[in-house]
Order: sequence, then C-alpha cells, then structure tokens
Amino acid sequence: MGETENTSAEKHQVFDVSIGMHQQGSSKWFDDDGRQKRAGTVWTASAHIITAVIGSGVLSLAWAIAQLGWIAGPAFMFLFSIVTCYTSSLLSVCYRSGDPITGKRNYTYMDAVRSNLGGVKVKICGFVQYLNLFGVAVGYTIASSISMMAIKRSNCFHQSGGKDPCRMNANPYMIGFGIAEILLSQIPGFDQLQWLSLVAAVMSFTYSSIGLGLGIGKVIENGKISGSLTGIGIGTVTPTQKVWRSFQALGDIAFAYSYSMILIEIQDTVKSPPSEAKTMRKATLLSVAVTTLFYMFCGCFGYAAFGDMSPGNLLTGFGFYNPYWLLDIANAAIVIHLVGAYQVFCQPLFAFVEKEAAARFPDSEIITKDIKVAVPGFRPFNINLFRMIWRTLFVIFTTVISMLLPFFNDIVGLLGALGFWPLTVYFPVEMYIAQRRIPKWSTRWLGLQVLSIACLIITIAAAAGSIAGVVVDLKSIKPFQTSY
Repeated sequence: MGETENTSAEKHQVFDVSIGMHQQGSSKWFDDDGRQKRAGTVWTASAHIITAVIGSGVLSLAWAIAQLGWIAGPAFMFLFSIVTCYTSSLLSVCYRSGDPITGKRNYTYMDAVRSNLGGVKVKICGFVQYLNLFGVAVGYTIASSISMMAIKRSNCFHQSGGKDPCRMNANPYMIGFGIAEILLSQIPGFDQLQWLSLVAAVMSFTYSSIGLGLGIGKVIENGKISGSLTGIGIGTVTPTQKVWRSFQALGDIAFAYSYSMILIEIQDTVKSPPSEAKTMRKATLLSVAVTTLFYMFCGCFGYAAFGDMSPGNLLTGFGFYNPYWLLDIANAAIVIHLVGAYQVFCQPLFAFVEKEAAARFPDSEIITKDIKVAVPGFRPFNINLFRMIWRTLFVIFTTVISMLLPFFNDIVGLLGALGFWPLTVYFPVEMYIAQRRIPKWSTRWLGLQVLSIACLIITIAAAAGSIAGVVVDLKSIKPFQTSY
C-alpha cells in the first residue's frame, strides 16, 4: 500500500510559487526562484520542439503543396518557417520580465502575457491556447487511429491475397490510444517527459524518412516528376473548391509549425547560464531548420510522386505498397510519436487546471496530498488523486470527441488556422513590443505590425477553407460509426 503524506513543498514547486527557504539554499541544488535546479539544454529543448513540430502535420504537406503548386507550396512552407523562427525568438525574450538574466520568471505562456500585457488579453490568450491544445489532442487521437488501422488493413490485405476489403471501425483504435494516454498522463510534469520526447523525436524522423524514401522510390518508378506550377487544376476540382482547398492548405502548413503555445513551458526546463532566451534561440533555430528540411523533402517528393492525386495522409497514398512491412514500421512509428506528442502538448493544460484548483481549494486533501507508491527498483511514484481523476476525464473526453469528428485533414487545417496568428504571431509580437518598450510608429513597431496583420489575413483565409471542408465532411459522417 502507498504511504499518504502532505507534499505542500512539492505542490508549491509545481504550481509556480517560489519557496523562500530554497532561495536561501545552495545554488548547486536550486535555481534563483527556489525550484529544483533545471537541467535542460539546447538538445533537450530541441527534442521537445521536434516532438511537437514534426507531428502528424508532416503527412498532410504533400496534399497542401498539391493545392498550391510547385511555386506557392514550397514558398509558403519556407515563409511559415521564417515567421515561426522569428516570432519564437521574440517570445523567448519574454520568459523573464525585466532583466533577461535575473528578472522574474514566467512559467507559462499565460504568465508571460499577464506580465507583459495584462488585462483581458490574459483571458483571451488562455482561451485560445488551451482550446488549441485540446484540439491538438483530438487531432492526434484521430491520426493515431488511422495509422493503427493502416497496419491492420495492410496485414489483412496480404493475408487474404487482396480478396478481403478489410473494412474496420476506427473506435476501438481510438479507445486503445486513449487508454495509453490515461496511463502516461499520470506523469506529473514537463521536466519528467524528456525520455518520452527523445523517443518521440526519433520516431518522427523514422516515419518521415520512410515517407521520404517511398516518395523518392515512387518518382523513380513513375519515371517523371508529377505536379504543376499552380497545383491541382480546374476540372479536377471546381473553381470554388480550388479556392477553399488552397486556403485549407495554408492551415495545414501552419499546423505543421505549431508549437509556440508550449515554448515558454519548454523554456522553463532549460538551465542557465547561458540565459534561457539564448539557449531557446539556438534550440528554435536548430529544430525549425531540421523540420523545414524534412518538410520540404516529404512534401515535395510526395507531390512529385502523386501529383494532383496527393493524399491527405502521405503514407496512406502508397496503399498496400510492397514491402508492406516498411509501411507498417512507419505507421507504428507515427503511433509511438503521437503518444509522446500528446503528452508534450497537454502538460501545459494539465498544469493550468491543477494550479487553479490548488489556488481555489488550498486545504483540500484530494488536491494537496500525494500517495507514495513503492515501485521495486525505482523511486517511489507519487499519485495525486485530483491529478489522476481530472487527467483521466480529460483523455476520455478527447477520445469521445475524436470518435464524433474523425476527419483528419480538415481538423488539422482548422487547428493550424486557429492557433497560428494569435499564439505564434500576435501575442509574441505584442509582448516583445511591451517588454522592449518599442515606440509607437517607429520603423520597428510598424514592421512588427505589418507582419502581424499579414499573418492575420492568412489565418482568416486558412480558417475559412478548413471550415468549408469540415462542413462537407459533416454531411457524410455518422458519429461513432466511422469505418475505413
């Protein structure tokens, strides 16, 4: 049986409250805010970012380029990478308020907005950020079920010699993914996810590399490079569909670069010196450069292989390609990666709810007491009843929503559109202006505002295209009865 004890000190560490006695302790063990010494580096931060960035979004990039063509597709992909890298560097500066070395730490994205902007913008930021994180959890649940079914169908197809259509229901696979996430969601915080992020990052490179290799092989097999300069042609789709699909493609590309909403939380795991902002700038540059290179290869070779018929999920486009076991490995890698990425994205939401609960009910034993469970060969594991119940209910809810709305491509585009401008551009730009006290109407202020407005226009277009796609999907989907 576990031993119950009050862990008020641990609770304060988790919920962003400095502990005075730690501040007086040895700097060898504690940081300037009284928390346990942070140990994150450029490499661990890069692993967290790559886990968040190279997600299921990479599989929709061939489809996105097919809508935009050989000119606009790669151009927009490069543009989004530049914008993301630049605004992430602005956001990293806002981790500390005041002095960049000794200023007050902001532990979450919302804390940074509260310190630099305040007012109603804090609530708007929280609503958009946590809604987006919830949406990502739904998107990843859908994507994982598609990959698990792809493995099952591939094996079924080869066992039956192609005679069995191998149709199956997605629900059991979503439920299986949900059970795995319920168990992993009991990991208390971001700083204990490093091993999961490293595994997930390796998996992301695995399936991206296989998708790239199969794309190159398909181009060689076809003996030509498919596609056109302007993308899918009128005739294959109607002029209206061309417009909506082009807008949705922008949302897909934006989703592929979505990680700003968890950047501050990642930065809070980094040790200093050097300053956390300097480390994060290096990690951002490294990870965005690596992911953009992968995105260009996967998206462009996928389009070159399939042309106008590029699928919404690149790996499904190869059908029952031989050797089919290679596709099975790729799909298994996707599932493992999404298991980790789900946790990386959901930890900030988990922490926010638990922090608010502790503030509202400081005397509640359910919230403040941990149960120490002895694990043979390992350190005792702390189980918190509130954490266990709330996180389990969250995973169950996201799984049910995924079963109601199981269309991957349009959800990806909508998530990318909703999160890109406010979280990746607007708030980082506004916080940076406030932090550095950039004069209104100065050249730099005008440049930052032009960047923000341009990205807002792209976001509105992408959201409109994705909503149009979701409306079409809703007409043919029956809740809880989706089969492939």
